[in-house]
Amino acid sequence: MTTNQYKGRTGLDRVIKAAGYSMAGLRMAYCGESAFRQEVWLAVAMIPAAFWIGTTWIEVAALAGTVMLVLIVELLNSGIEAAIDRVSFELHDLSKRAKDLASAAVFMSLMLCSGVWIAALWHRFLA
Repeated sequence: MTTNQYKGRTGLDRVIKAAGYSMAGLRMAYCGESAFRQEVWLAVAMIPAAFWIGTTWIEVAALAGTVMLVLIVELLNSGIEAAIDRVSFELHDLSKRAKDLASAAVFMSLMLCSGVWIAALWHRFLA
């Protein structure tokens, strides 16, 4: 069985390299994906607001967590799109399917986030 030469790191070296790759991915997404950049700026406002709107730690966690979920799903969507584009720019039904499904996942995360925030705002200010 052959081993992957890139999988030989262990311990703290692996953690440091992984953190570096993660930071590079976040930089790449922020600089190259306008949707991610917009969602980051919304998160900058919404996550602190979660601590003001939420009345319990569970509400704060739900509010902040759904915002973070949107960012996570957007990163996965961007990764899927990059992988599809790496294979080919040619129009293909399976490529369209993969990209549309990833986009639908972003949409669903946005709907979840919106629903949680609307419910929390309703509960805090109108109930």
